[in-house]
Amino acid sequence: MKNKLVFGALMALFLAGLVWAFWPRAPEVELARVTRGRFERAVQEDGQTRVQARYAVSTPVAGRLARILLVRGDQVLRGDAVATISPMAPALLDARSQTEQRARVGAAQAAWAQAQAQVGAATAALAQSQQDVLRNAALVQQGFVSTAQSESLRLAAQLRDSELLAAQQAQQAARFALDQARAPLQANRPSRAGTGGHGDITVRSPVAGTVLQVLLQSEGVVQAGAALVDIGDPDRLEVVVDILTEEAAQVQSGTAVELMHWGGTGTLQGKVRYVEPAAFTKVSALGVQEQRVNVVVDITSPAAVWKGLGDGFKVDVRLLVQVEHNAVMVPVSALFPVGARSAVFVWEAGRVRLHELTVAARNGVEAWVQDDLPVGTQVVLYPAIILRDGARATARQ
Repeated sequence: MKNKLVFGALMALFLAGLVWAFWPRAPEVELARVTRGRFERAVQEDGQTRVQARYAVSTPVAGRLARILLVRGDQVLRGDAVATISPMAPALLDARSQTEQRARVGAAQAAWAQAQAQVGAATAALAQSQQDVLRNAALVQQGFVSTAQSESLRLAAQLRDSELLAAQQAQQAARFALDQARAPLQANRPSRAGTGGHGDITVRSPVAGTVLQVLLQSEGVVQAGAALVDIGDPDRLEVVVDILTEEAAQVQSGTAVELMHWGGTGTLQGKVRYVEPAAFTKVSALGVQEQRVNVVVDITSPAAVWKGLGDGFKVDVRLLVQVEHNAVMVPVSALFPVGARSAVFVWEAGRVRLHELTVAARNGVEAWVQDDLPVGTQVVLYPAIILRDGARATARQ
């Protein structure tokens, strides 16, 4: 009998241990408090600095460019010489072309000689006609020649004078044709650019500023409109950042901007000057086509703070599209959907209570809620799917 009592007691203890081991325990939850303060919703992208007024100096004509002696960082005044352009030499002739050109020169020389002979003949004819007019004038006075015959001789003299003028013009044209034929056979060596030779063109700076970039440094042949140097004022910087068009619709002129990770200490302040009216297509790193638009930002922090910045520097741009200074905030990780609304689990004395909320806005960390949720209330972070309204829970230490 005694053995049976001992065995029964041991079995009771064993069953009690099993019940205790498999009895459902209250889940542990991680808690956070509801706070009140400044809520910010921002768009953050990589941006780039650029000079506000940038002037690209280009060559007005085609020619041979002398080596540009300016380097990046040089200061120039308005009207200072930037580059020198010399006329390009004509193309060299091969042996066949030279033979053909010499034949043209010979033909031009013959035409020149013929024109000279025609001028001599016209000069003699004019002299003869003038003599006839003088002799005829004396005979008219004596009554031996009629007036009509005298008028004919006078008109013939005028005709000879016109023929002489035409012969002289033909002689001048033959002279020009001879010079034109000889020109390709003259020495055809390219002149050195930048030596101040006849016909050189000096390209001058349109403004006072700093040389930002020399696009063509070495001597060579350039075409009209070729860019030579970029000139601007590096102390007048702006920041340009491209963002998605759906985010740009929330950005307005005057929107506050924070510029971070620019290479110096602290965060620079700025404001949006304007959003460009036209978007463009850009392929993302994942190969997705995105519609983006440029936003131009003015730096409002004192220039002495960001004097280390230059043209084309990378900065992180944070556009504050929404700011609320006295907002009730809960962590985004505490929210979960309940129908068309959001809700949180509020922890009260070892139990969790379901509390639905109206979320006004959210960022990556916090959500701004418009409900009578007291500041300091503890809410459950990352609520498990097994939690129910009124369920027991223990706070994780």
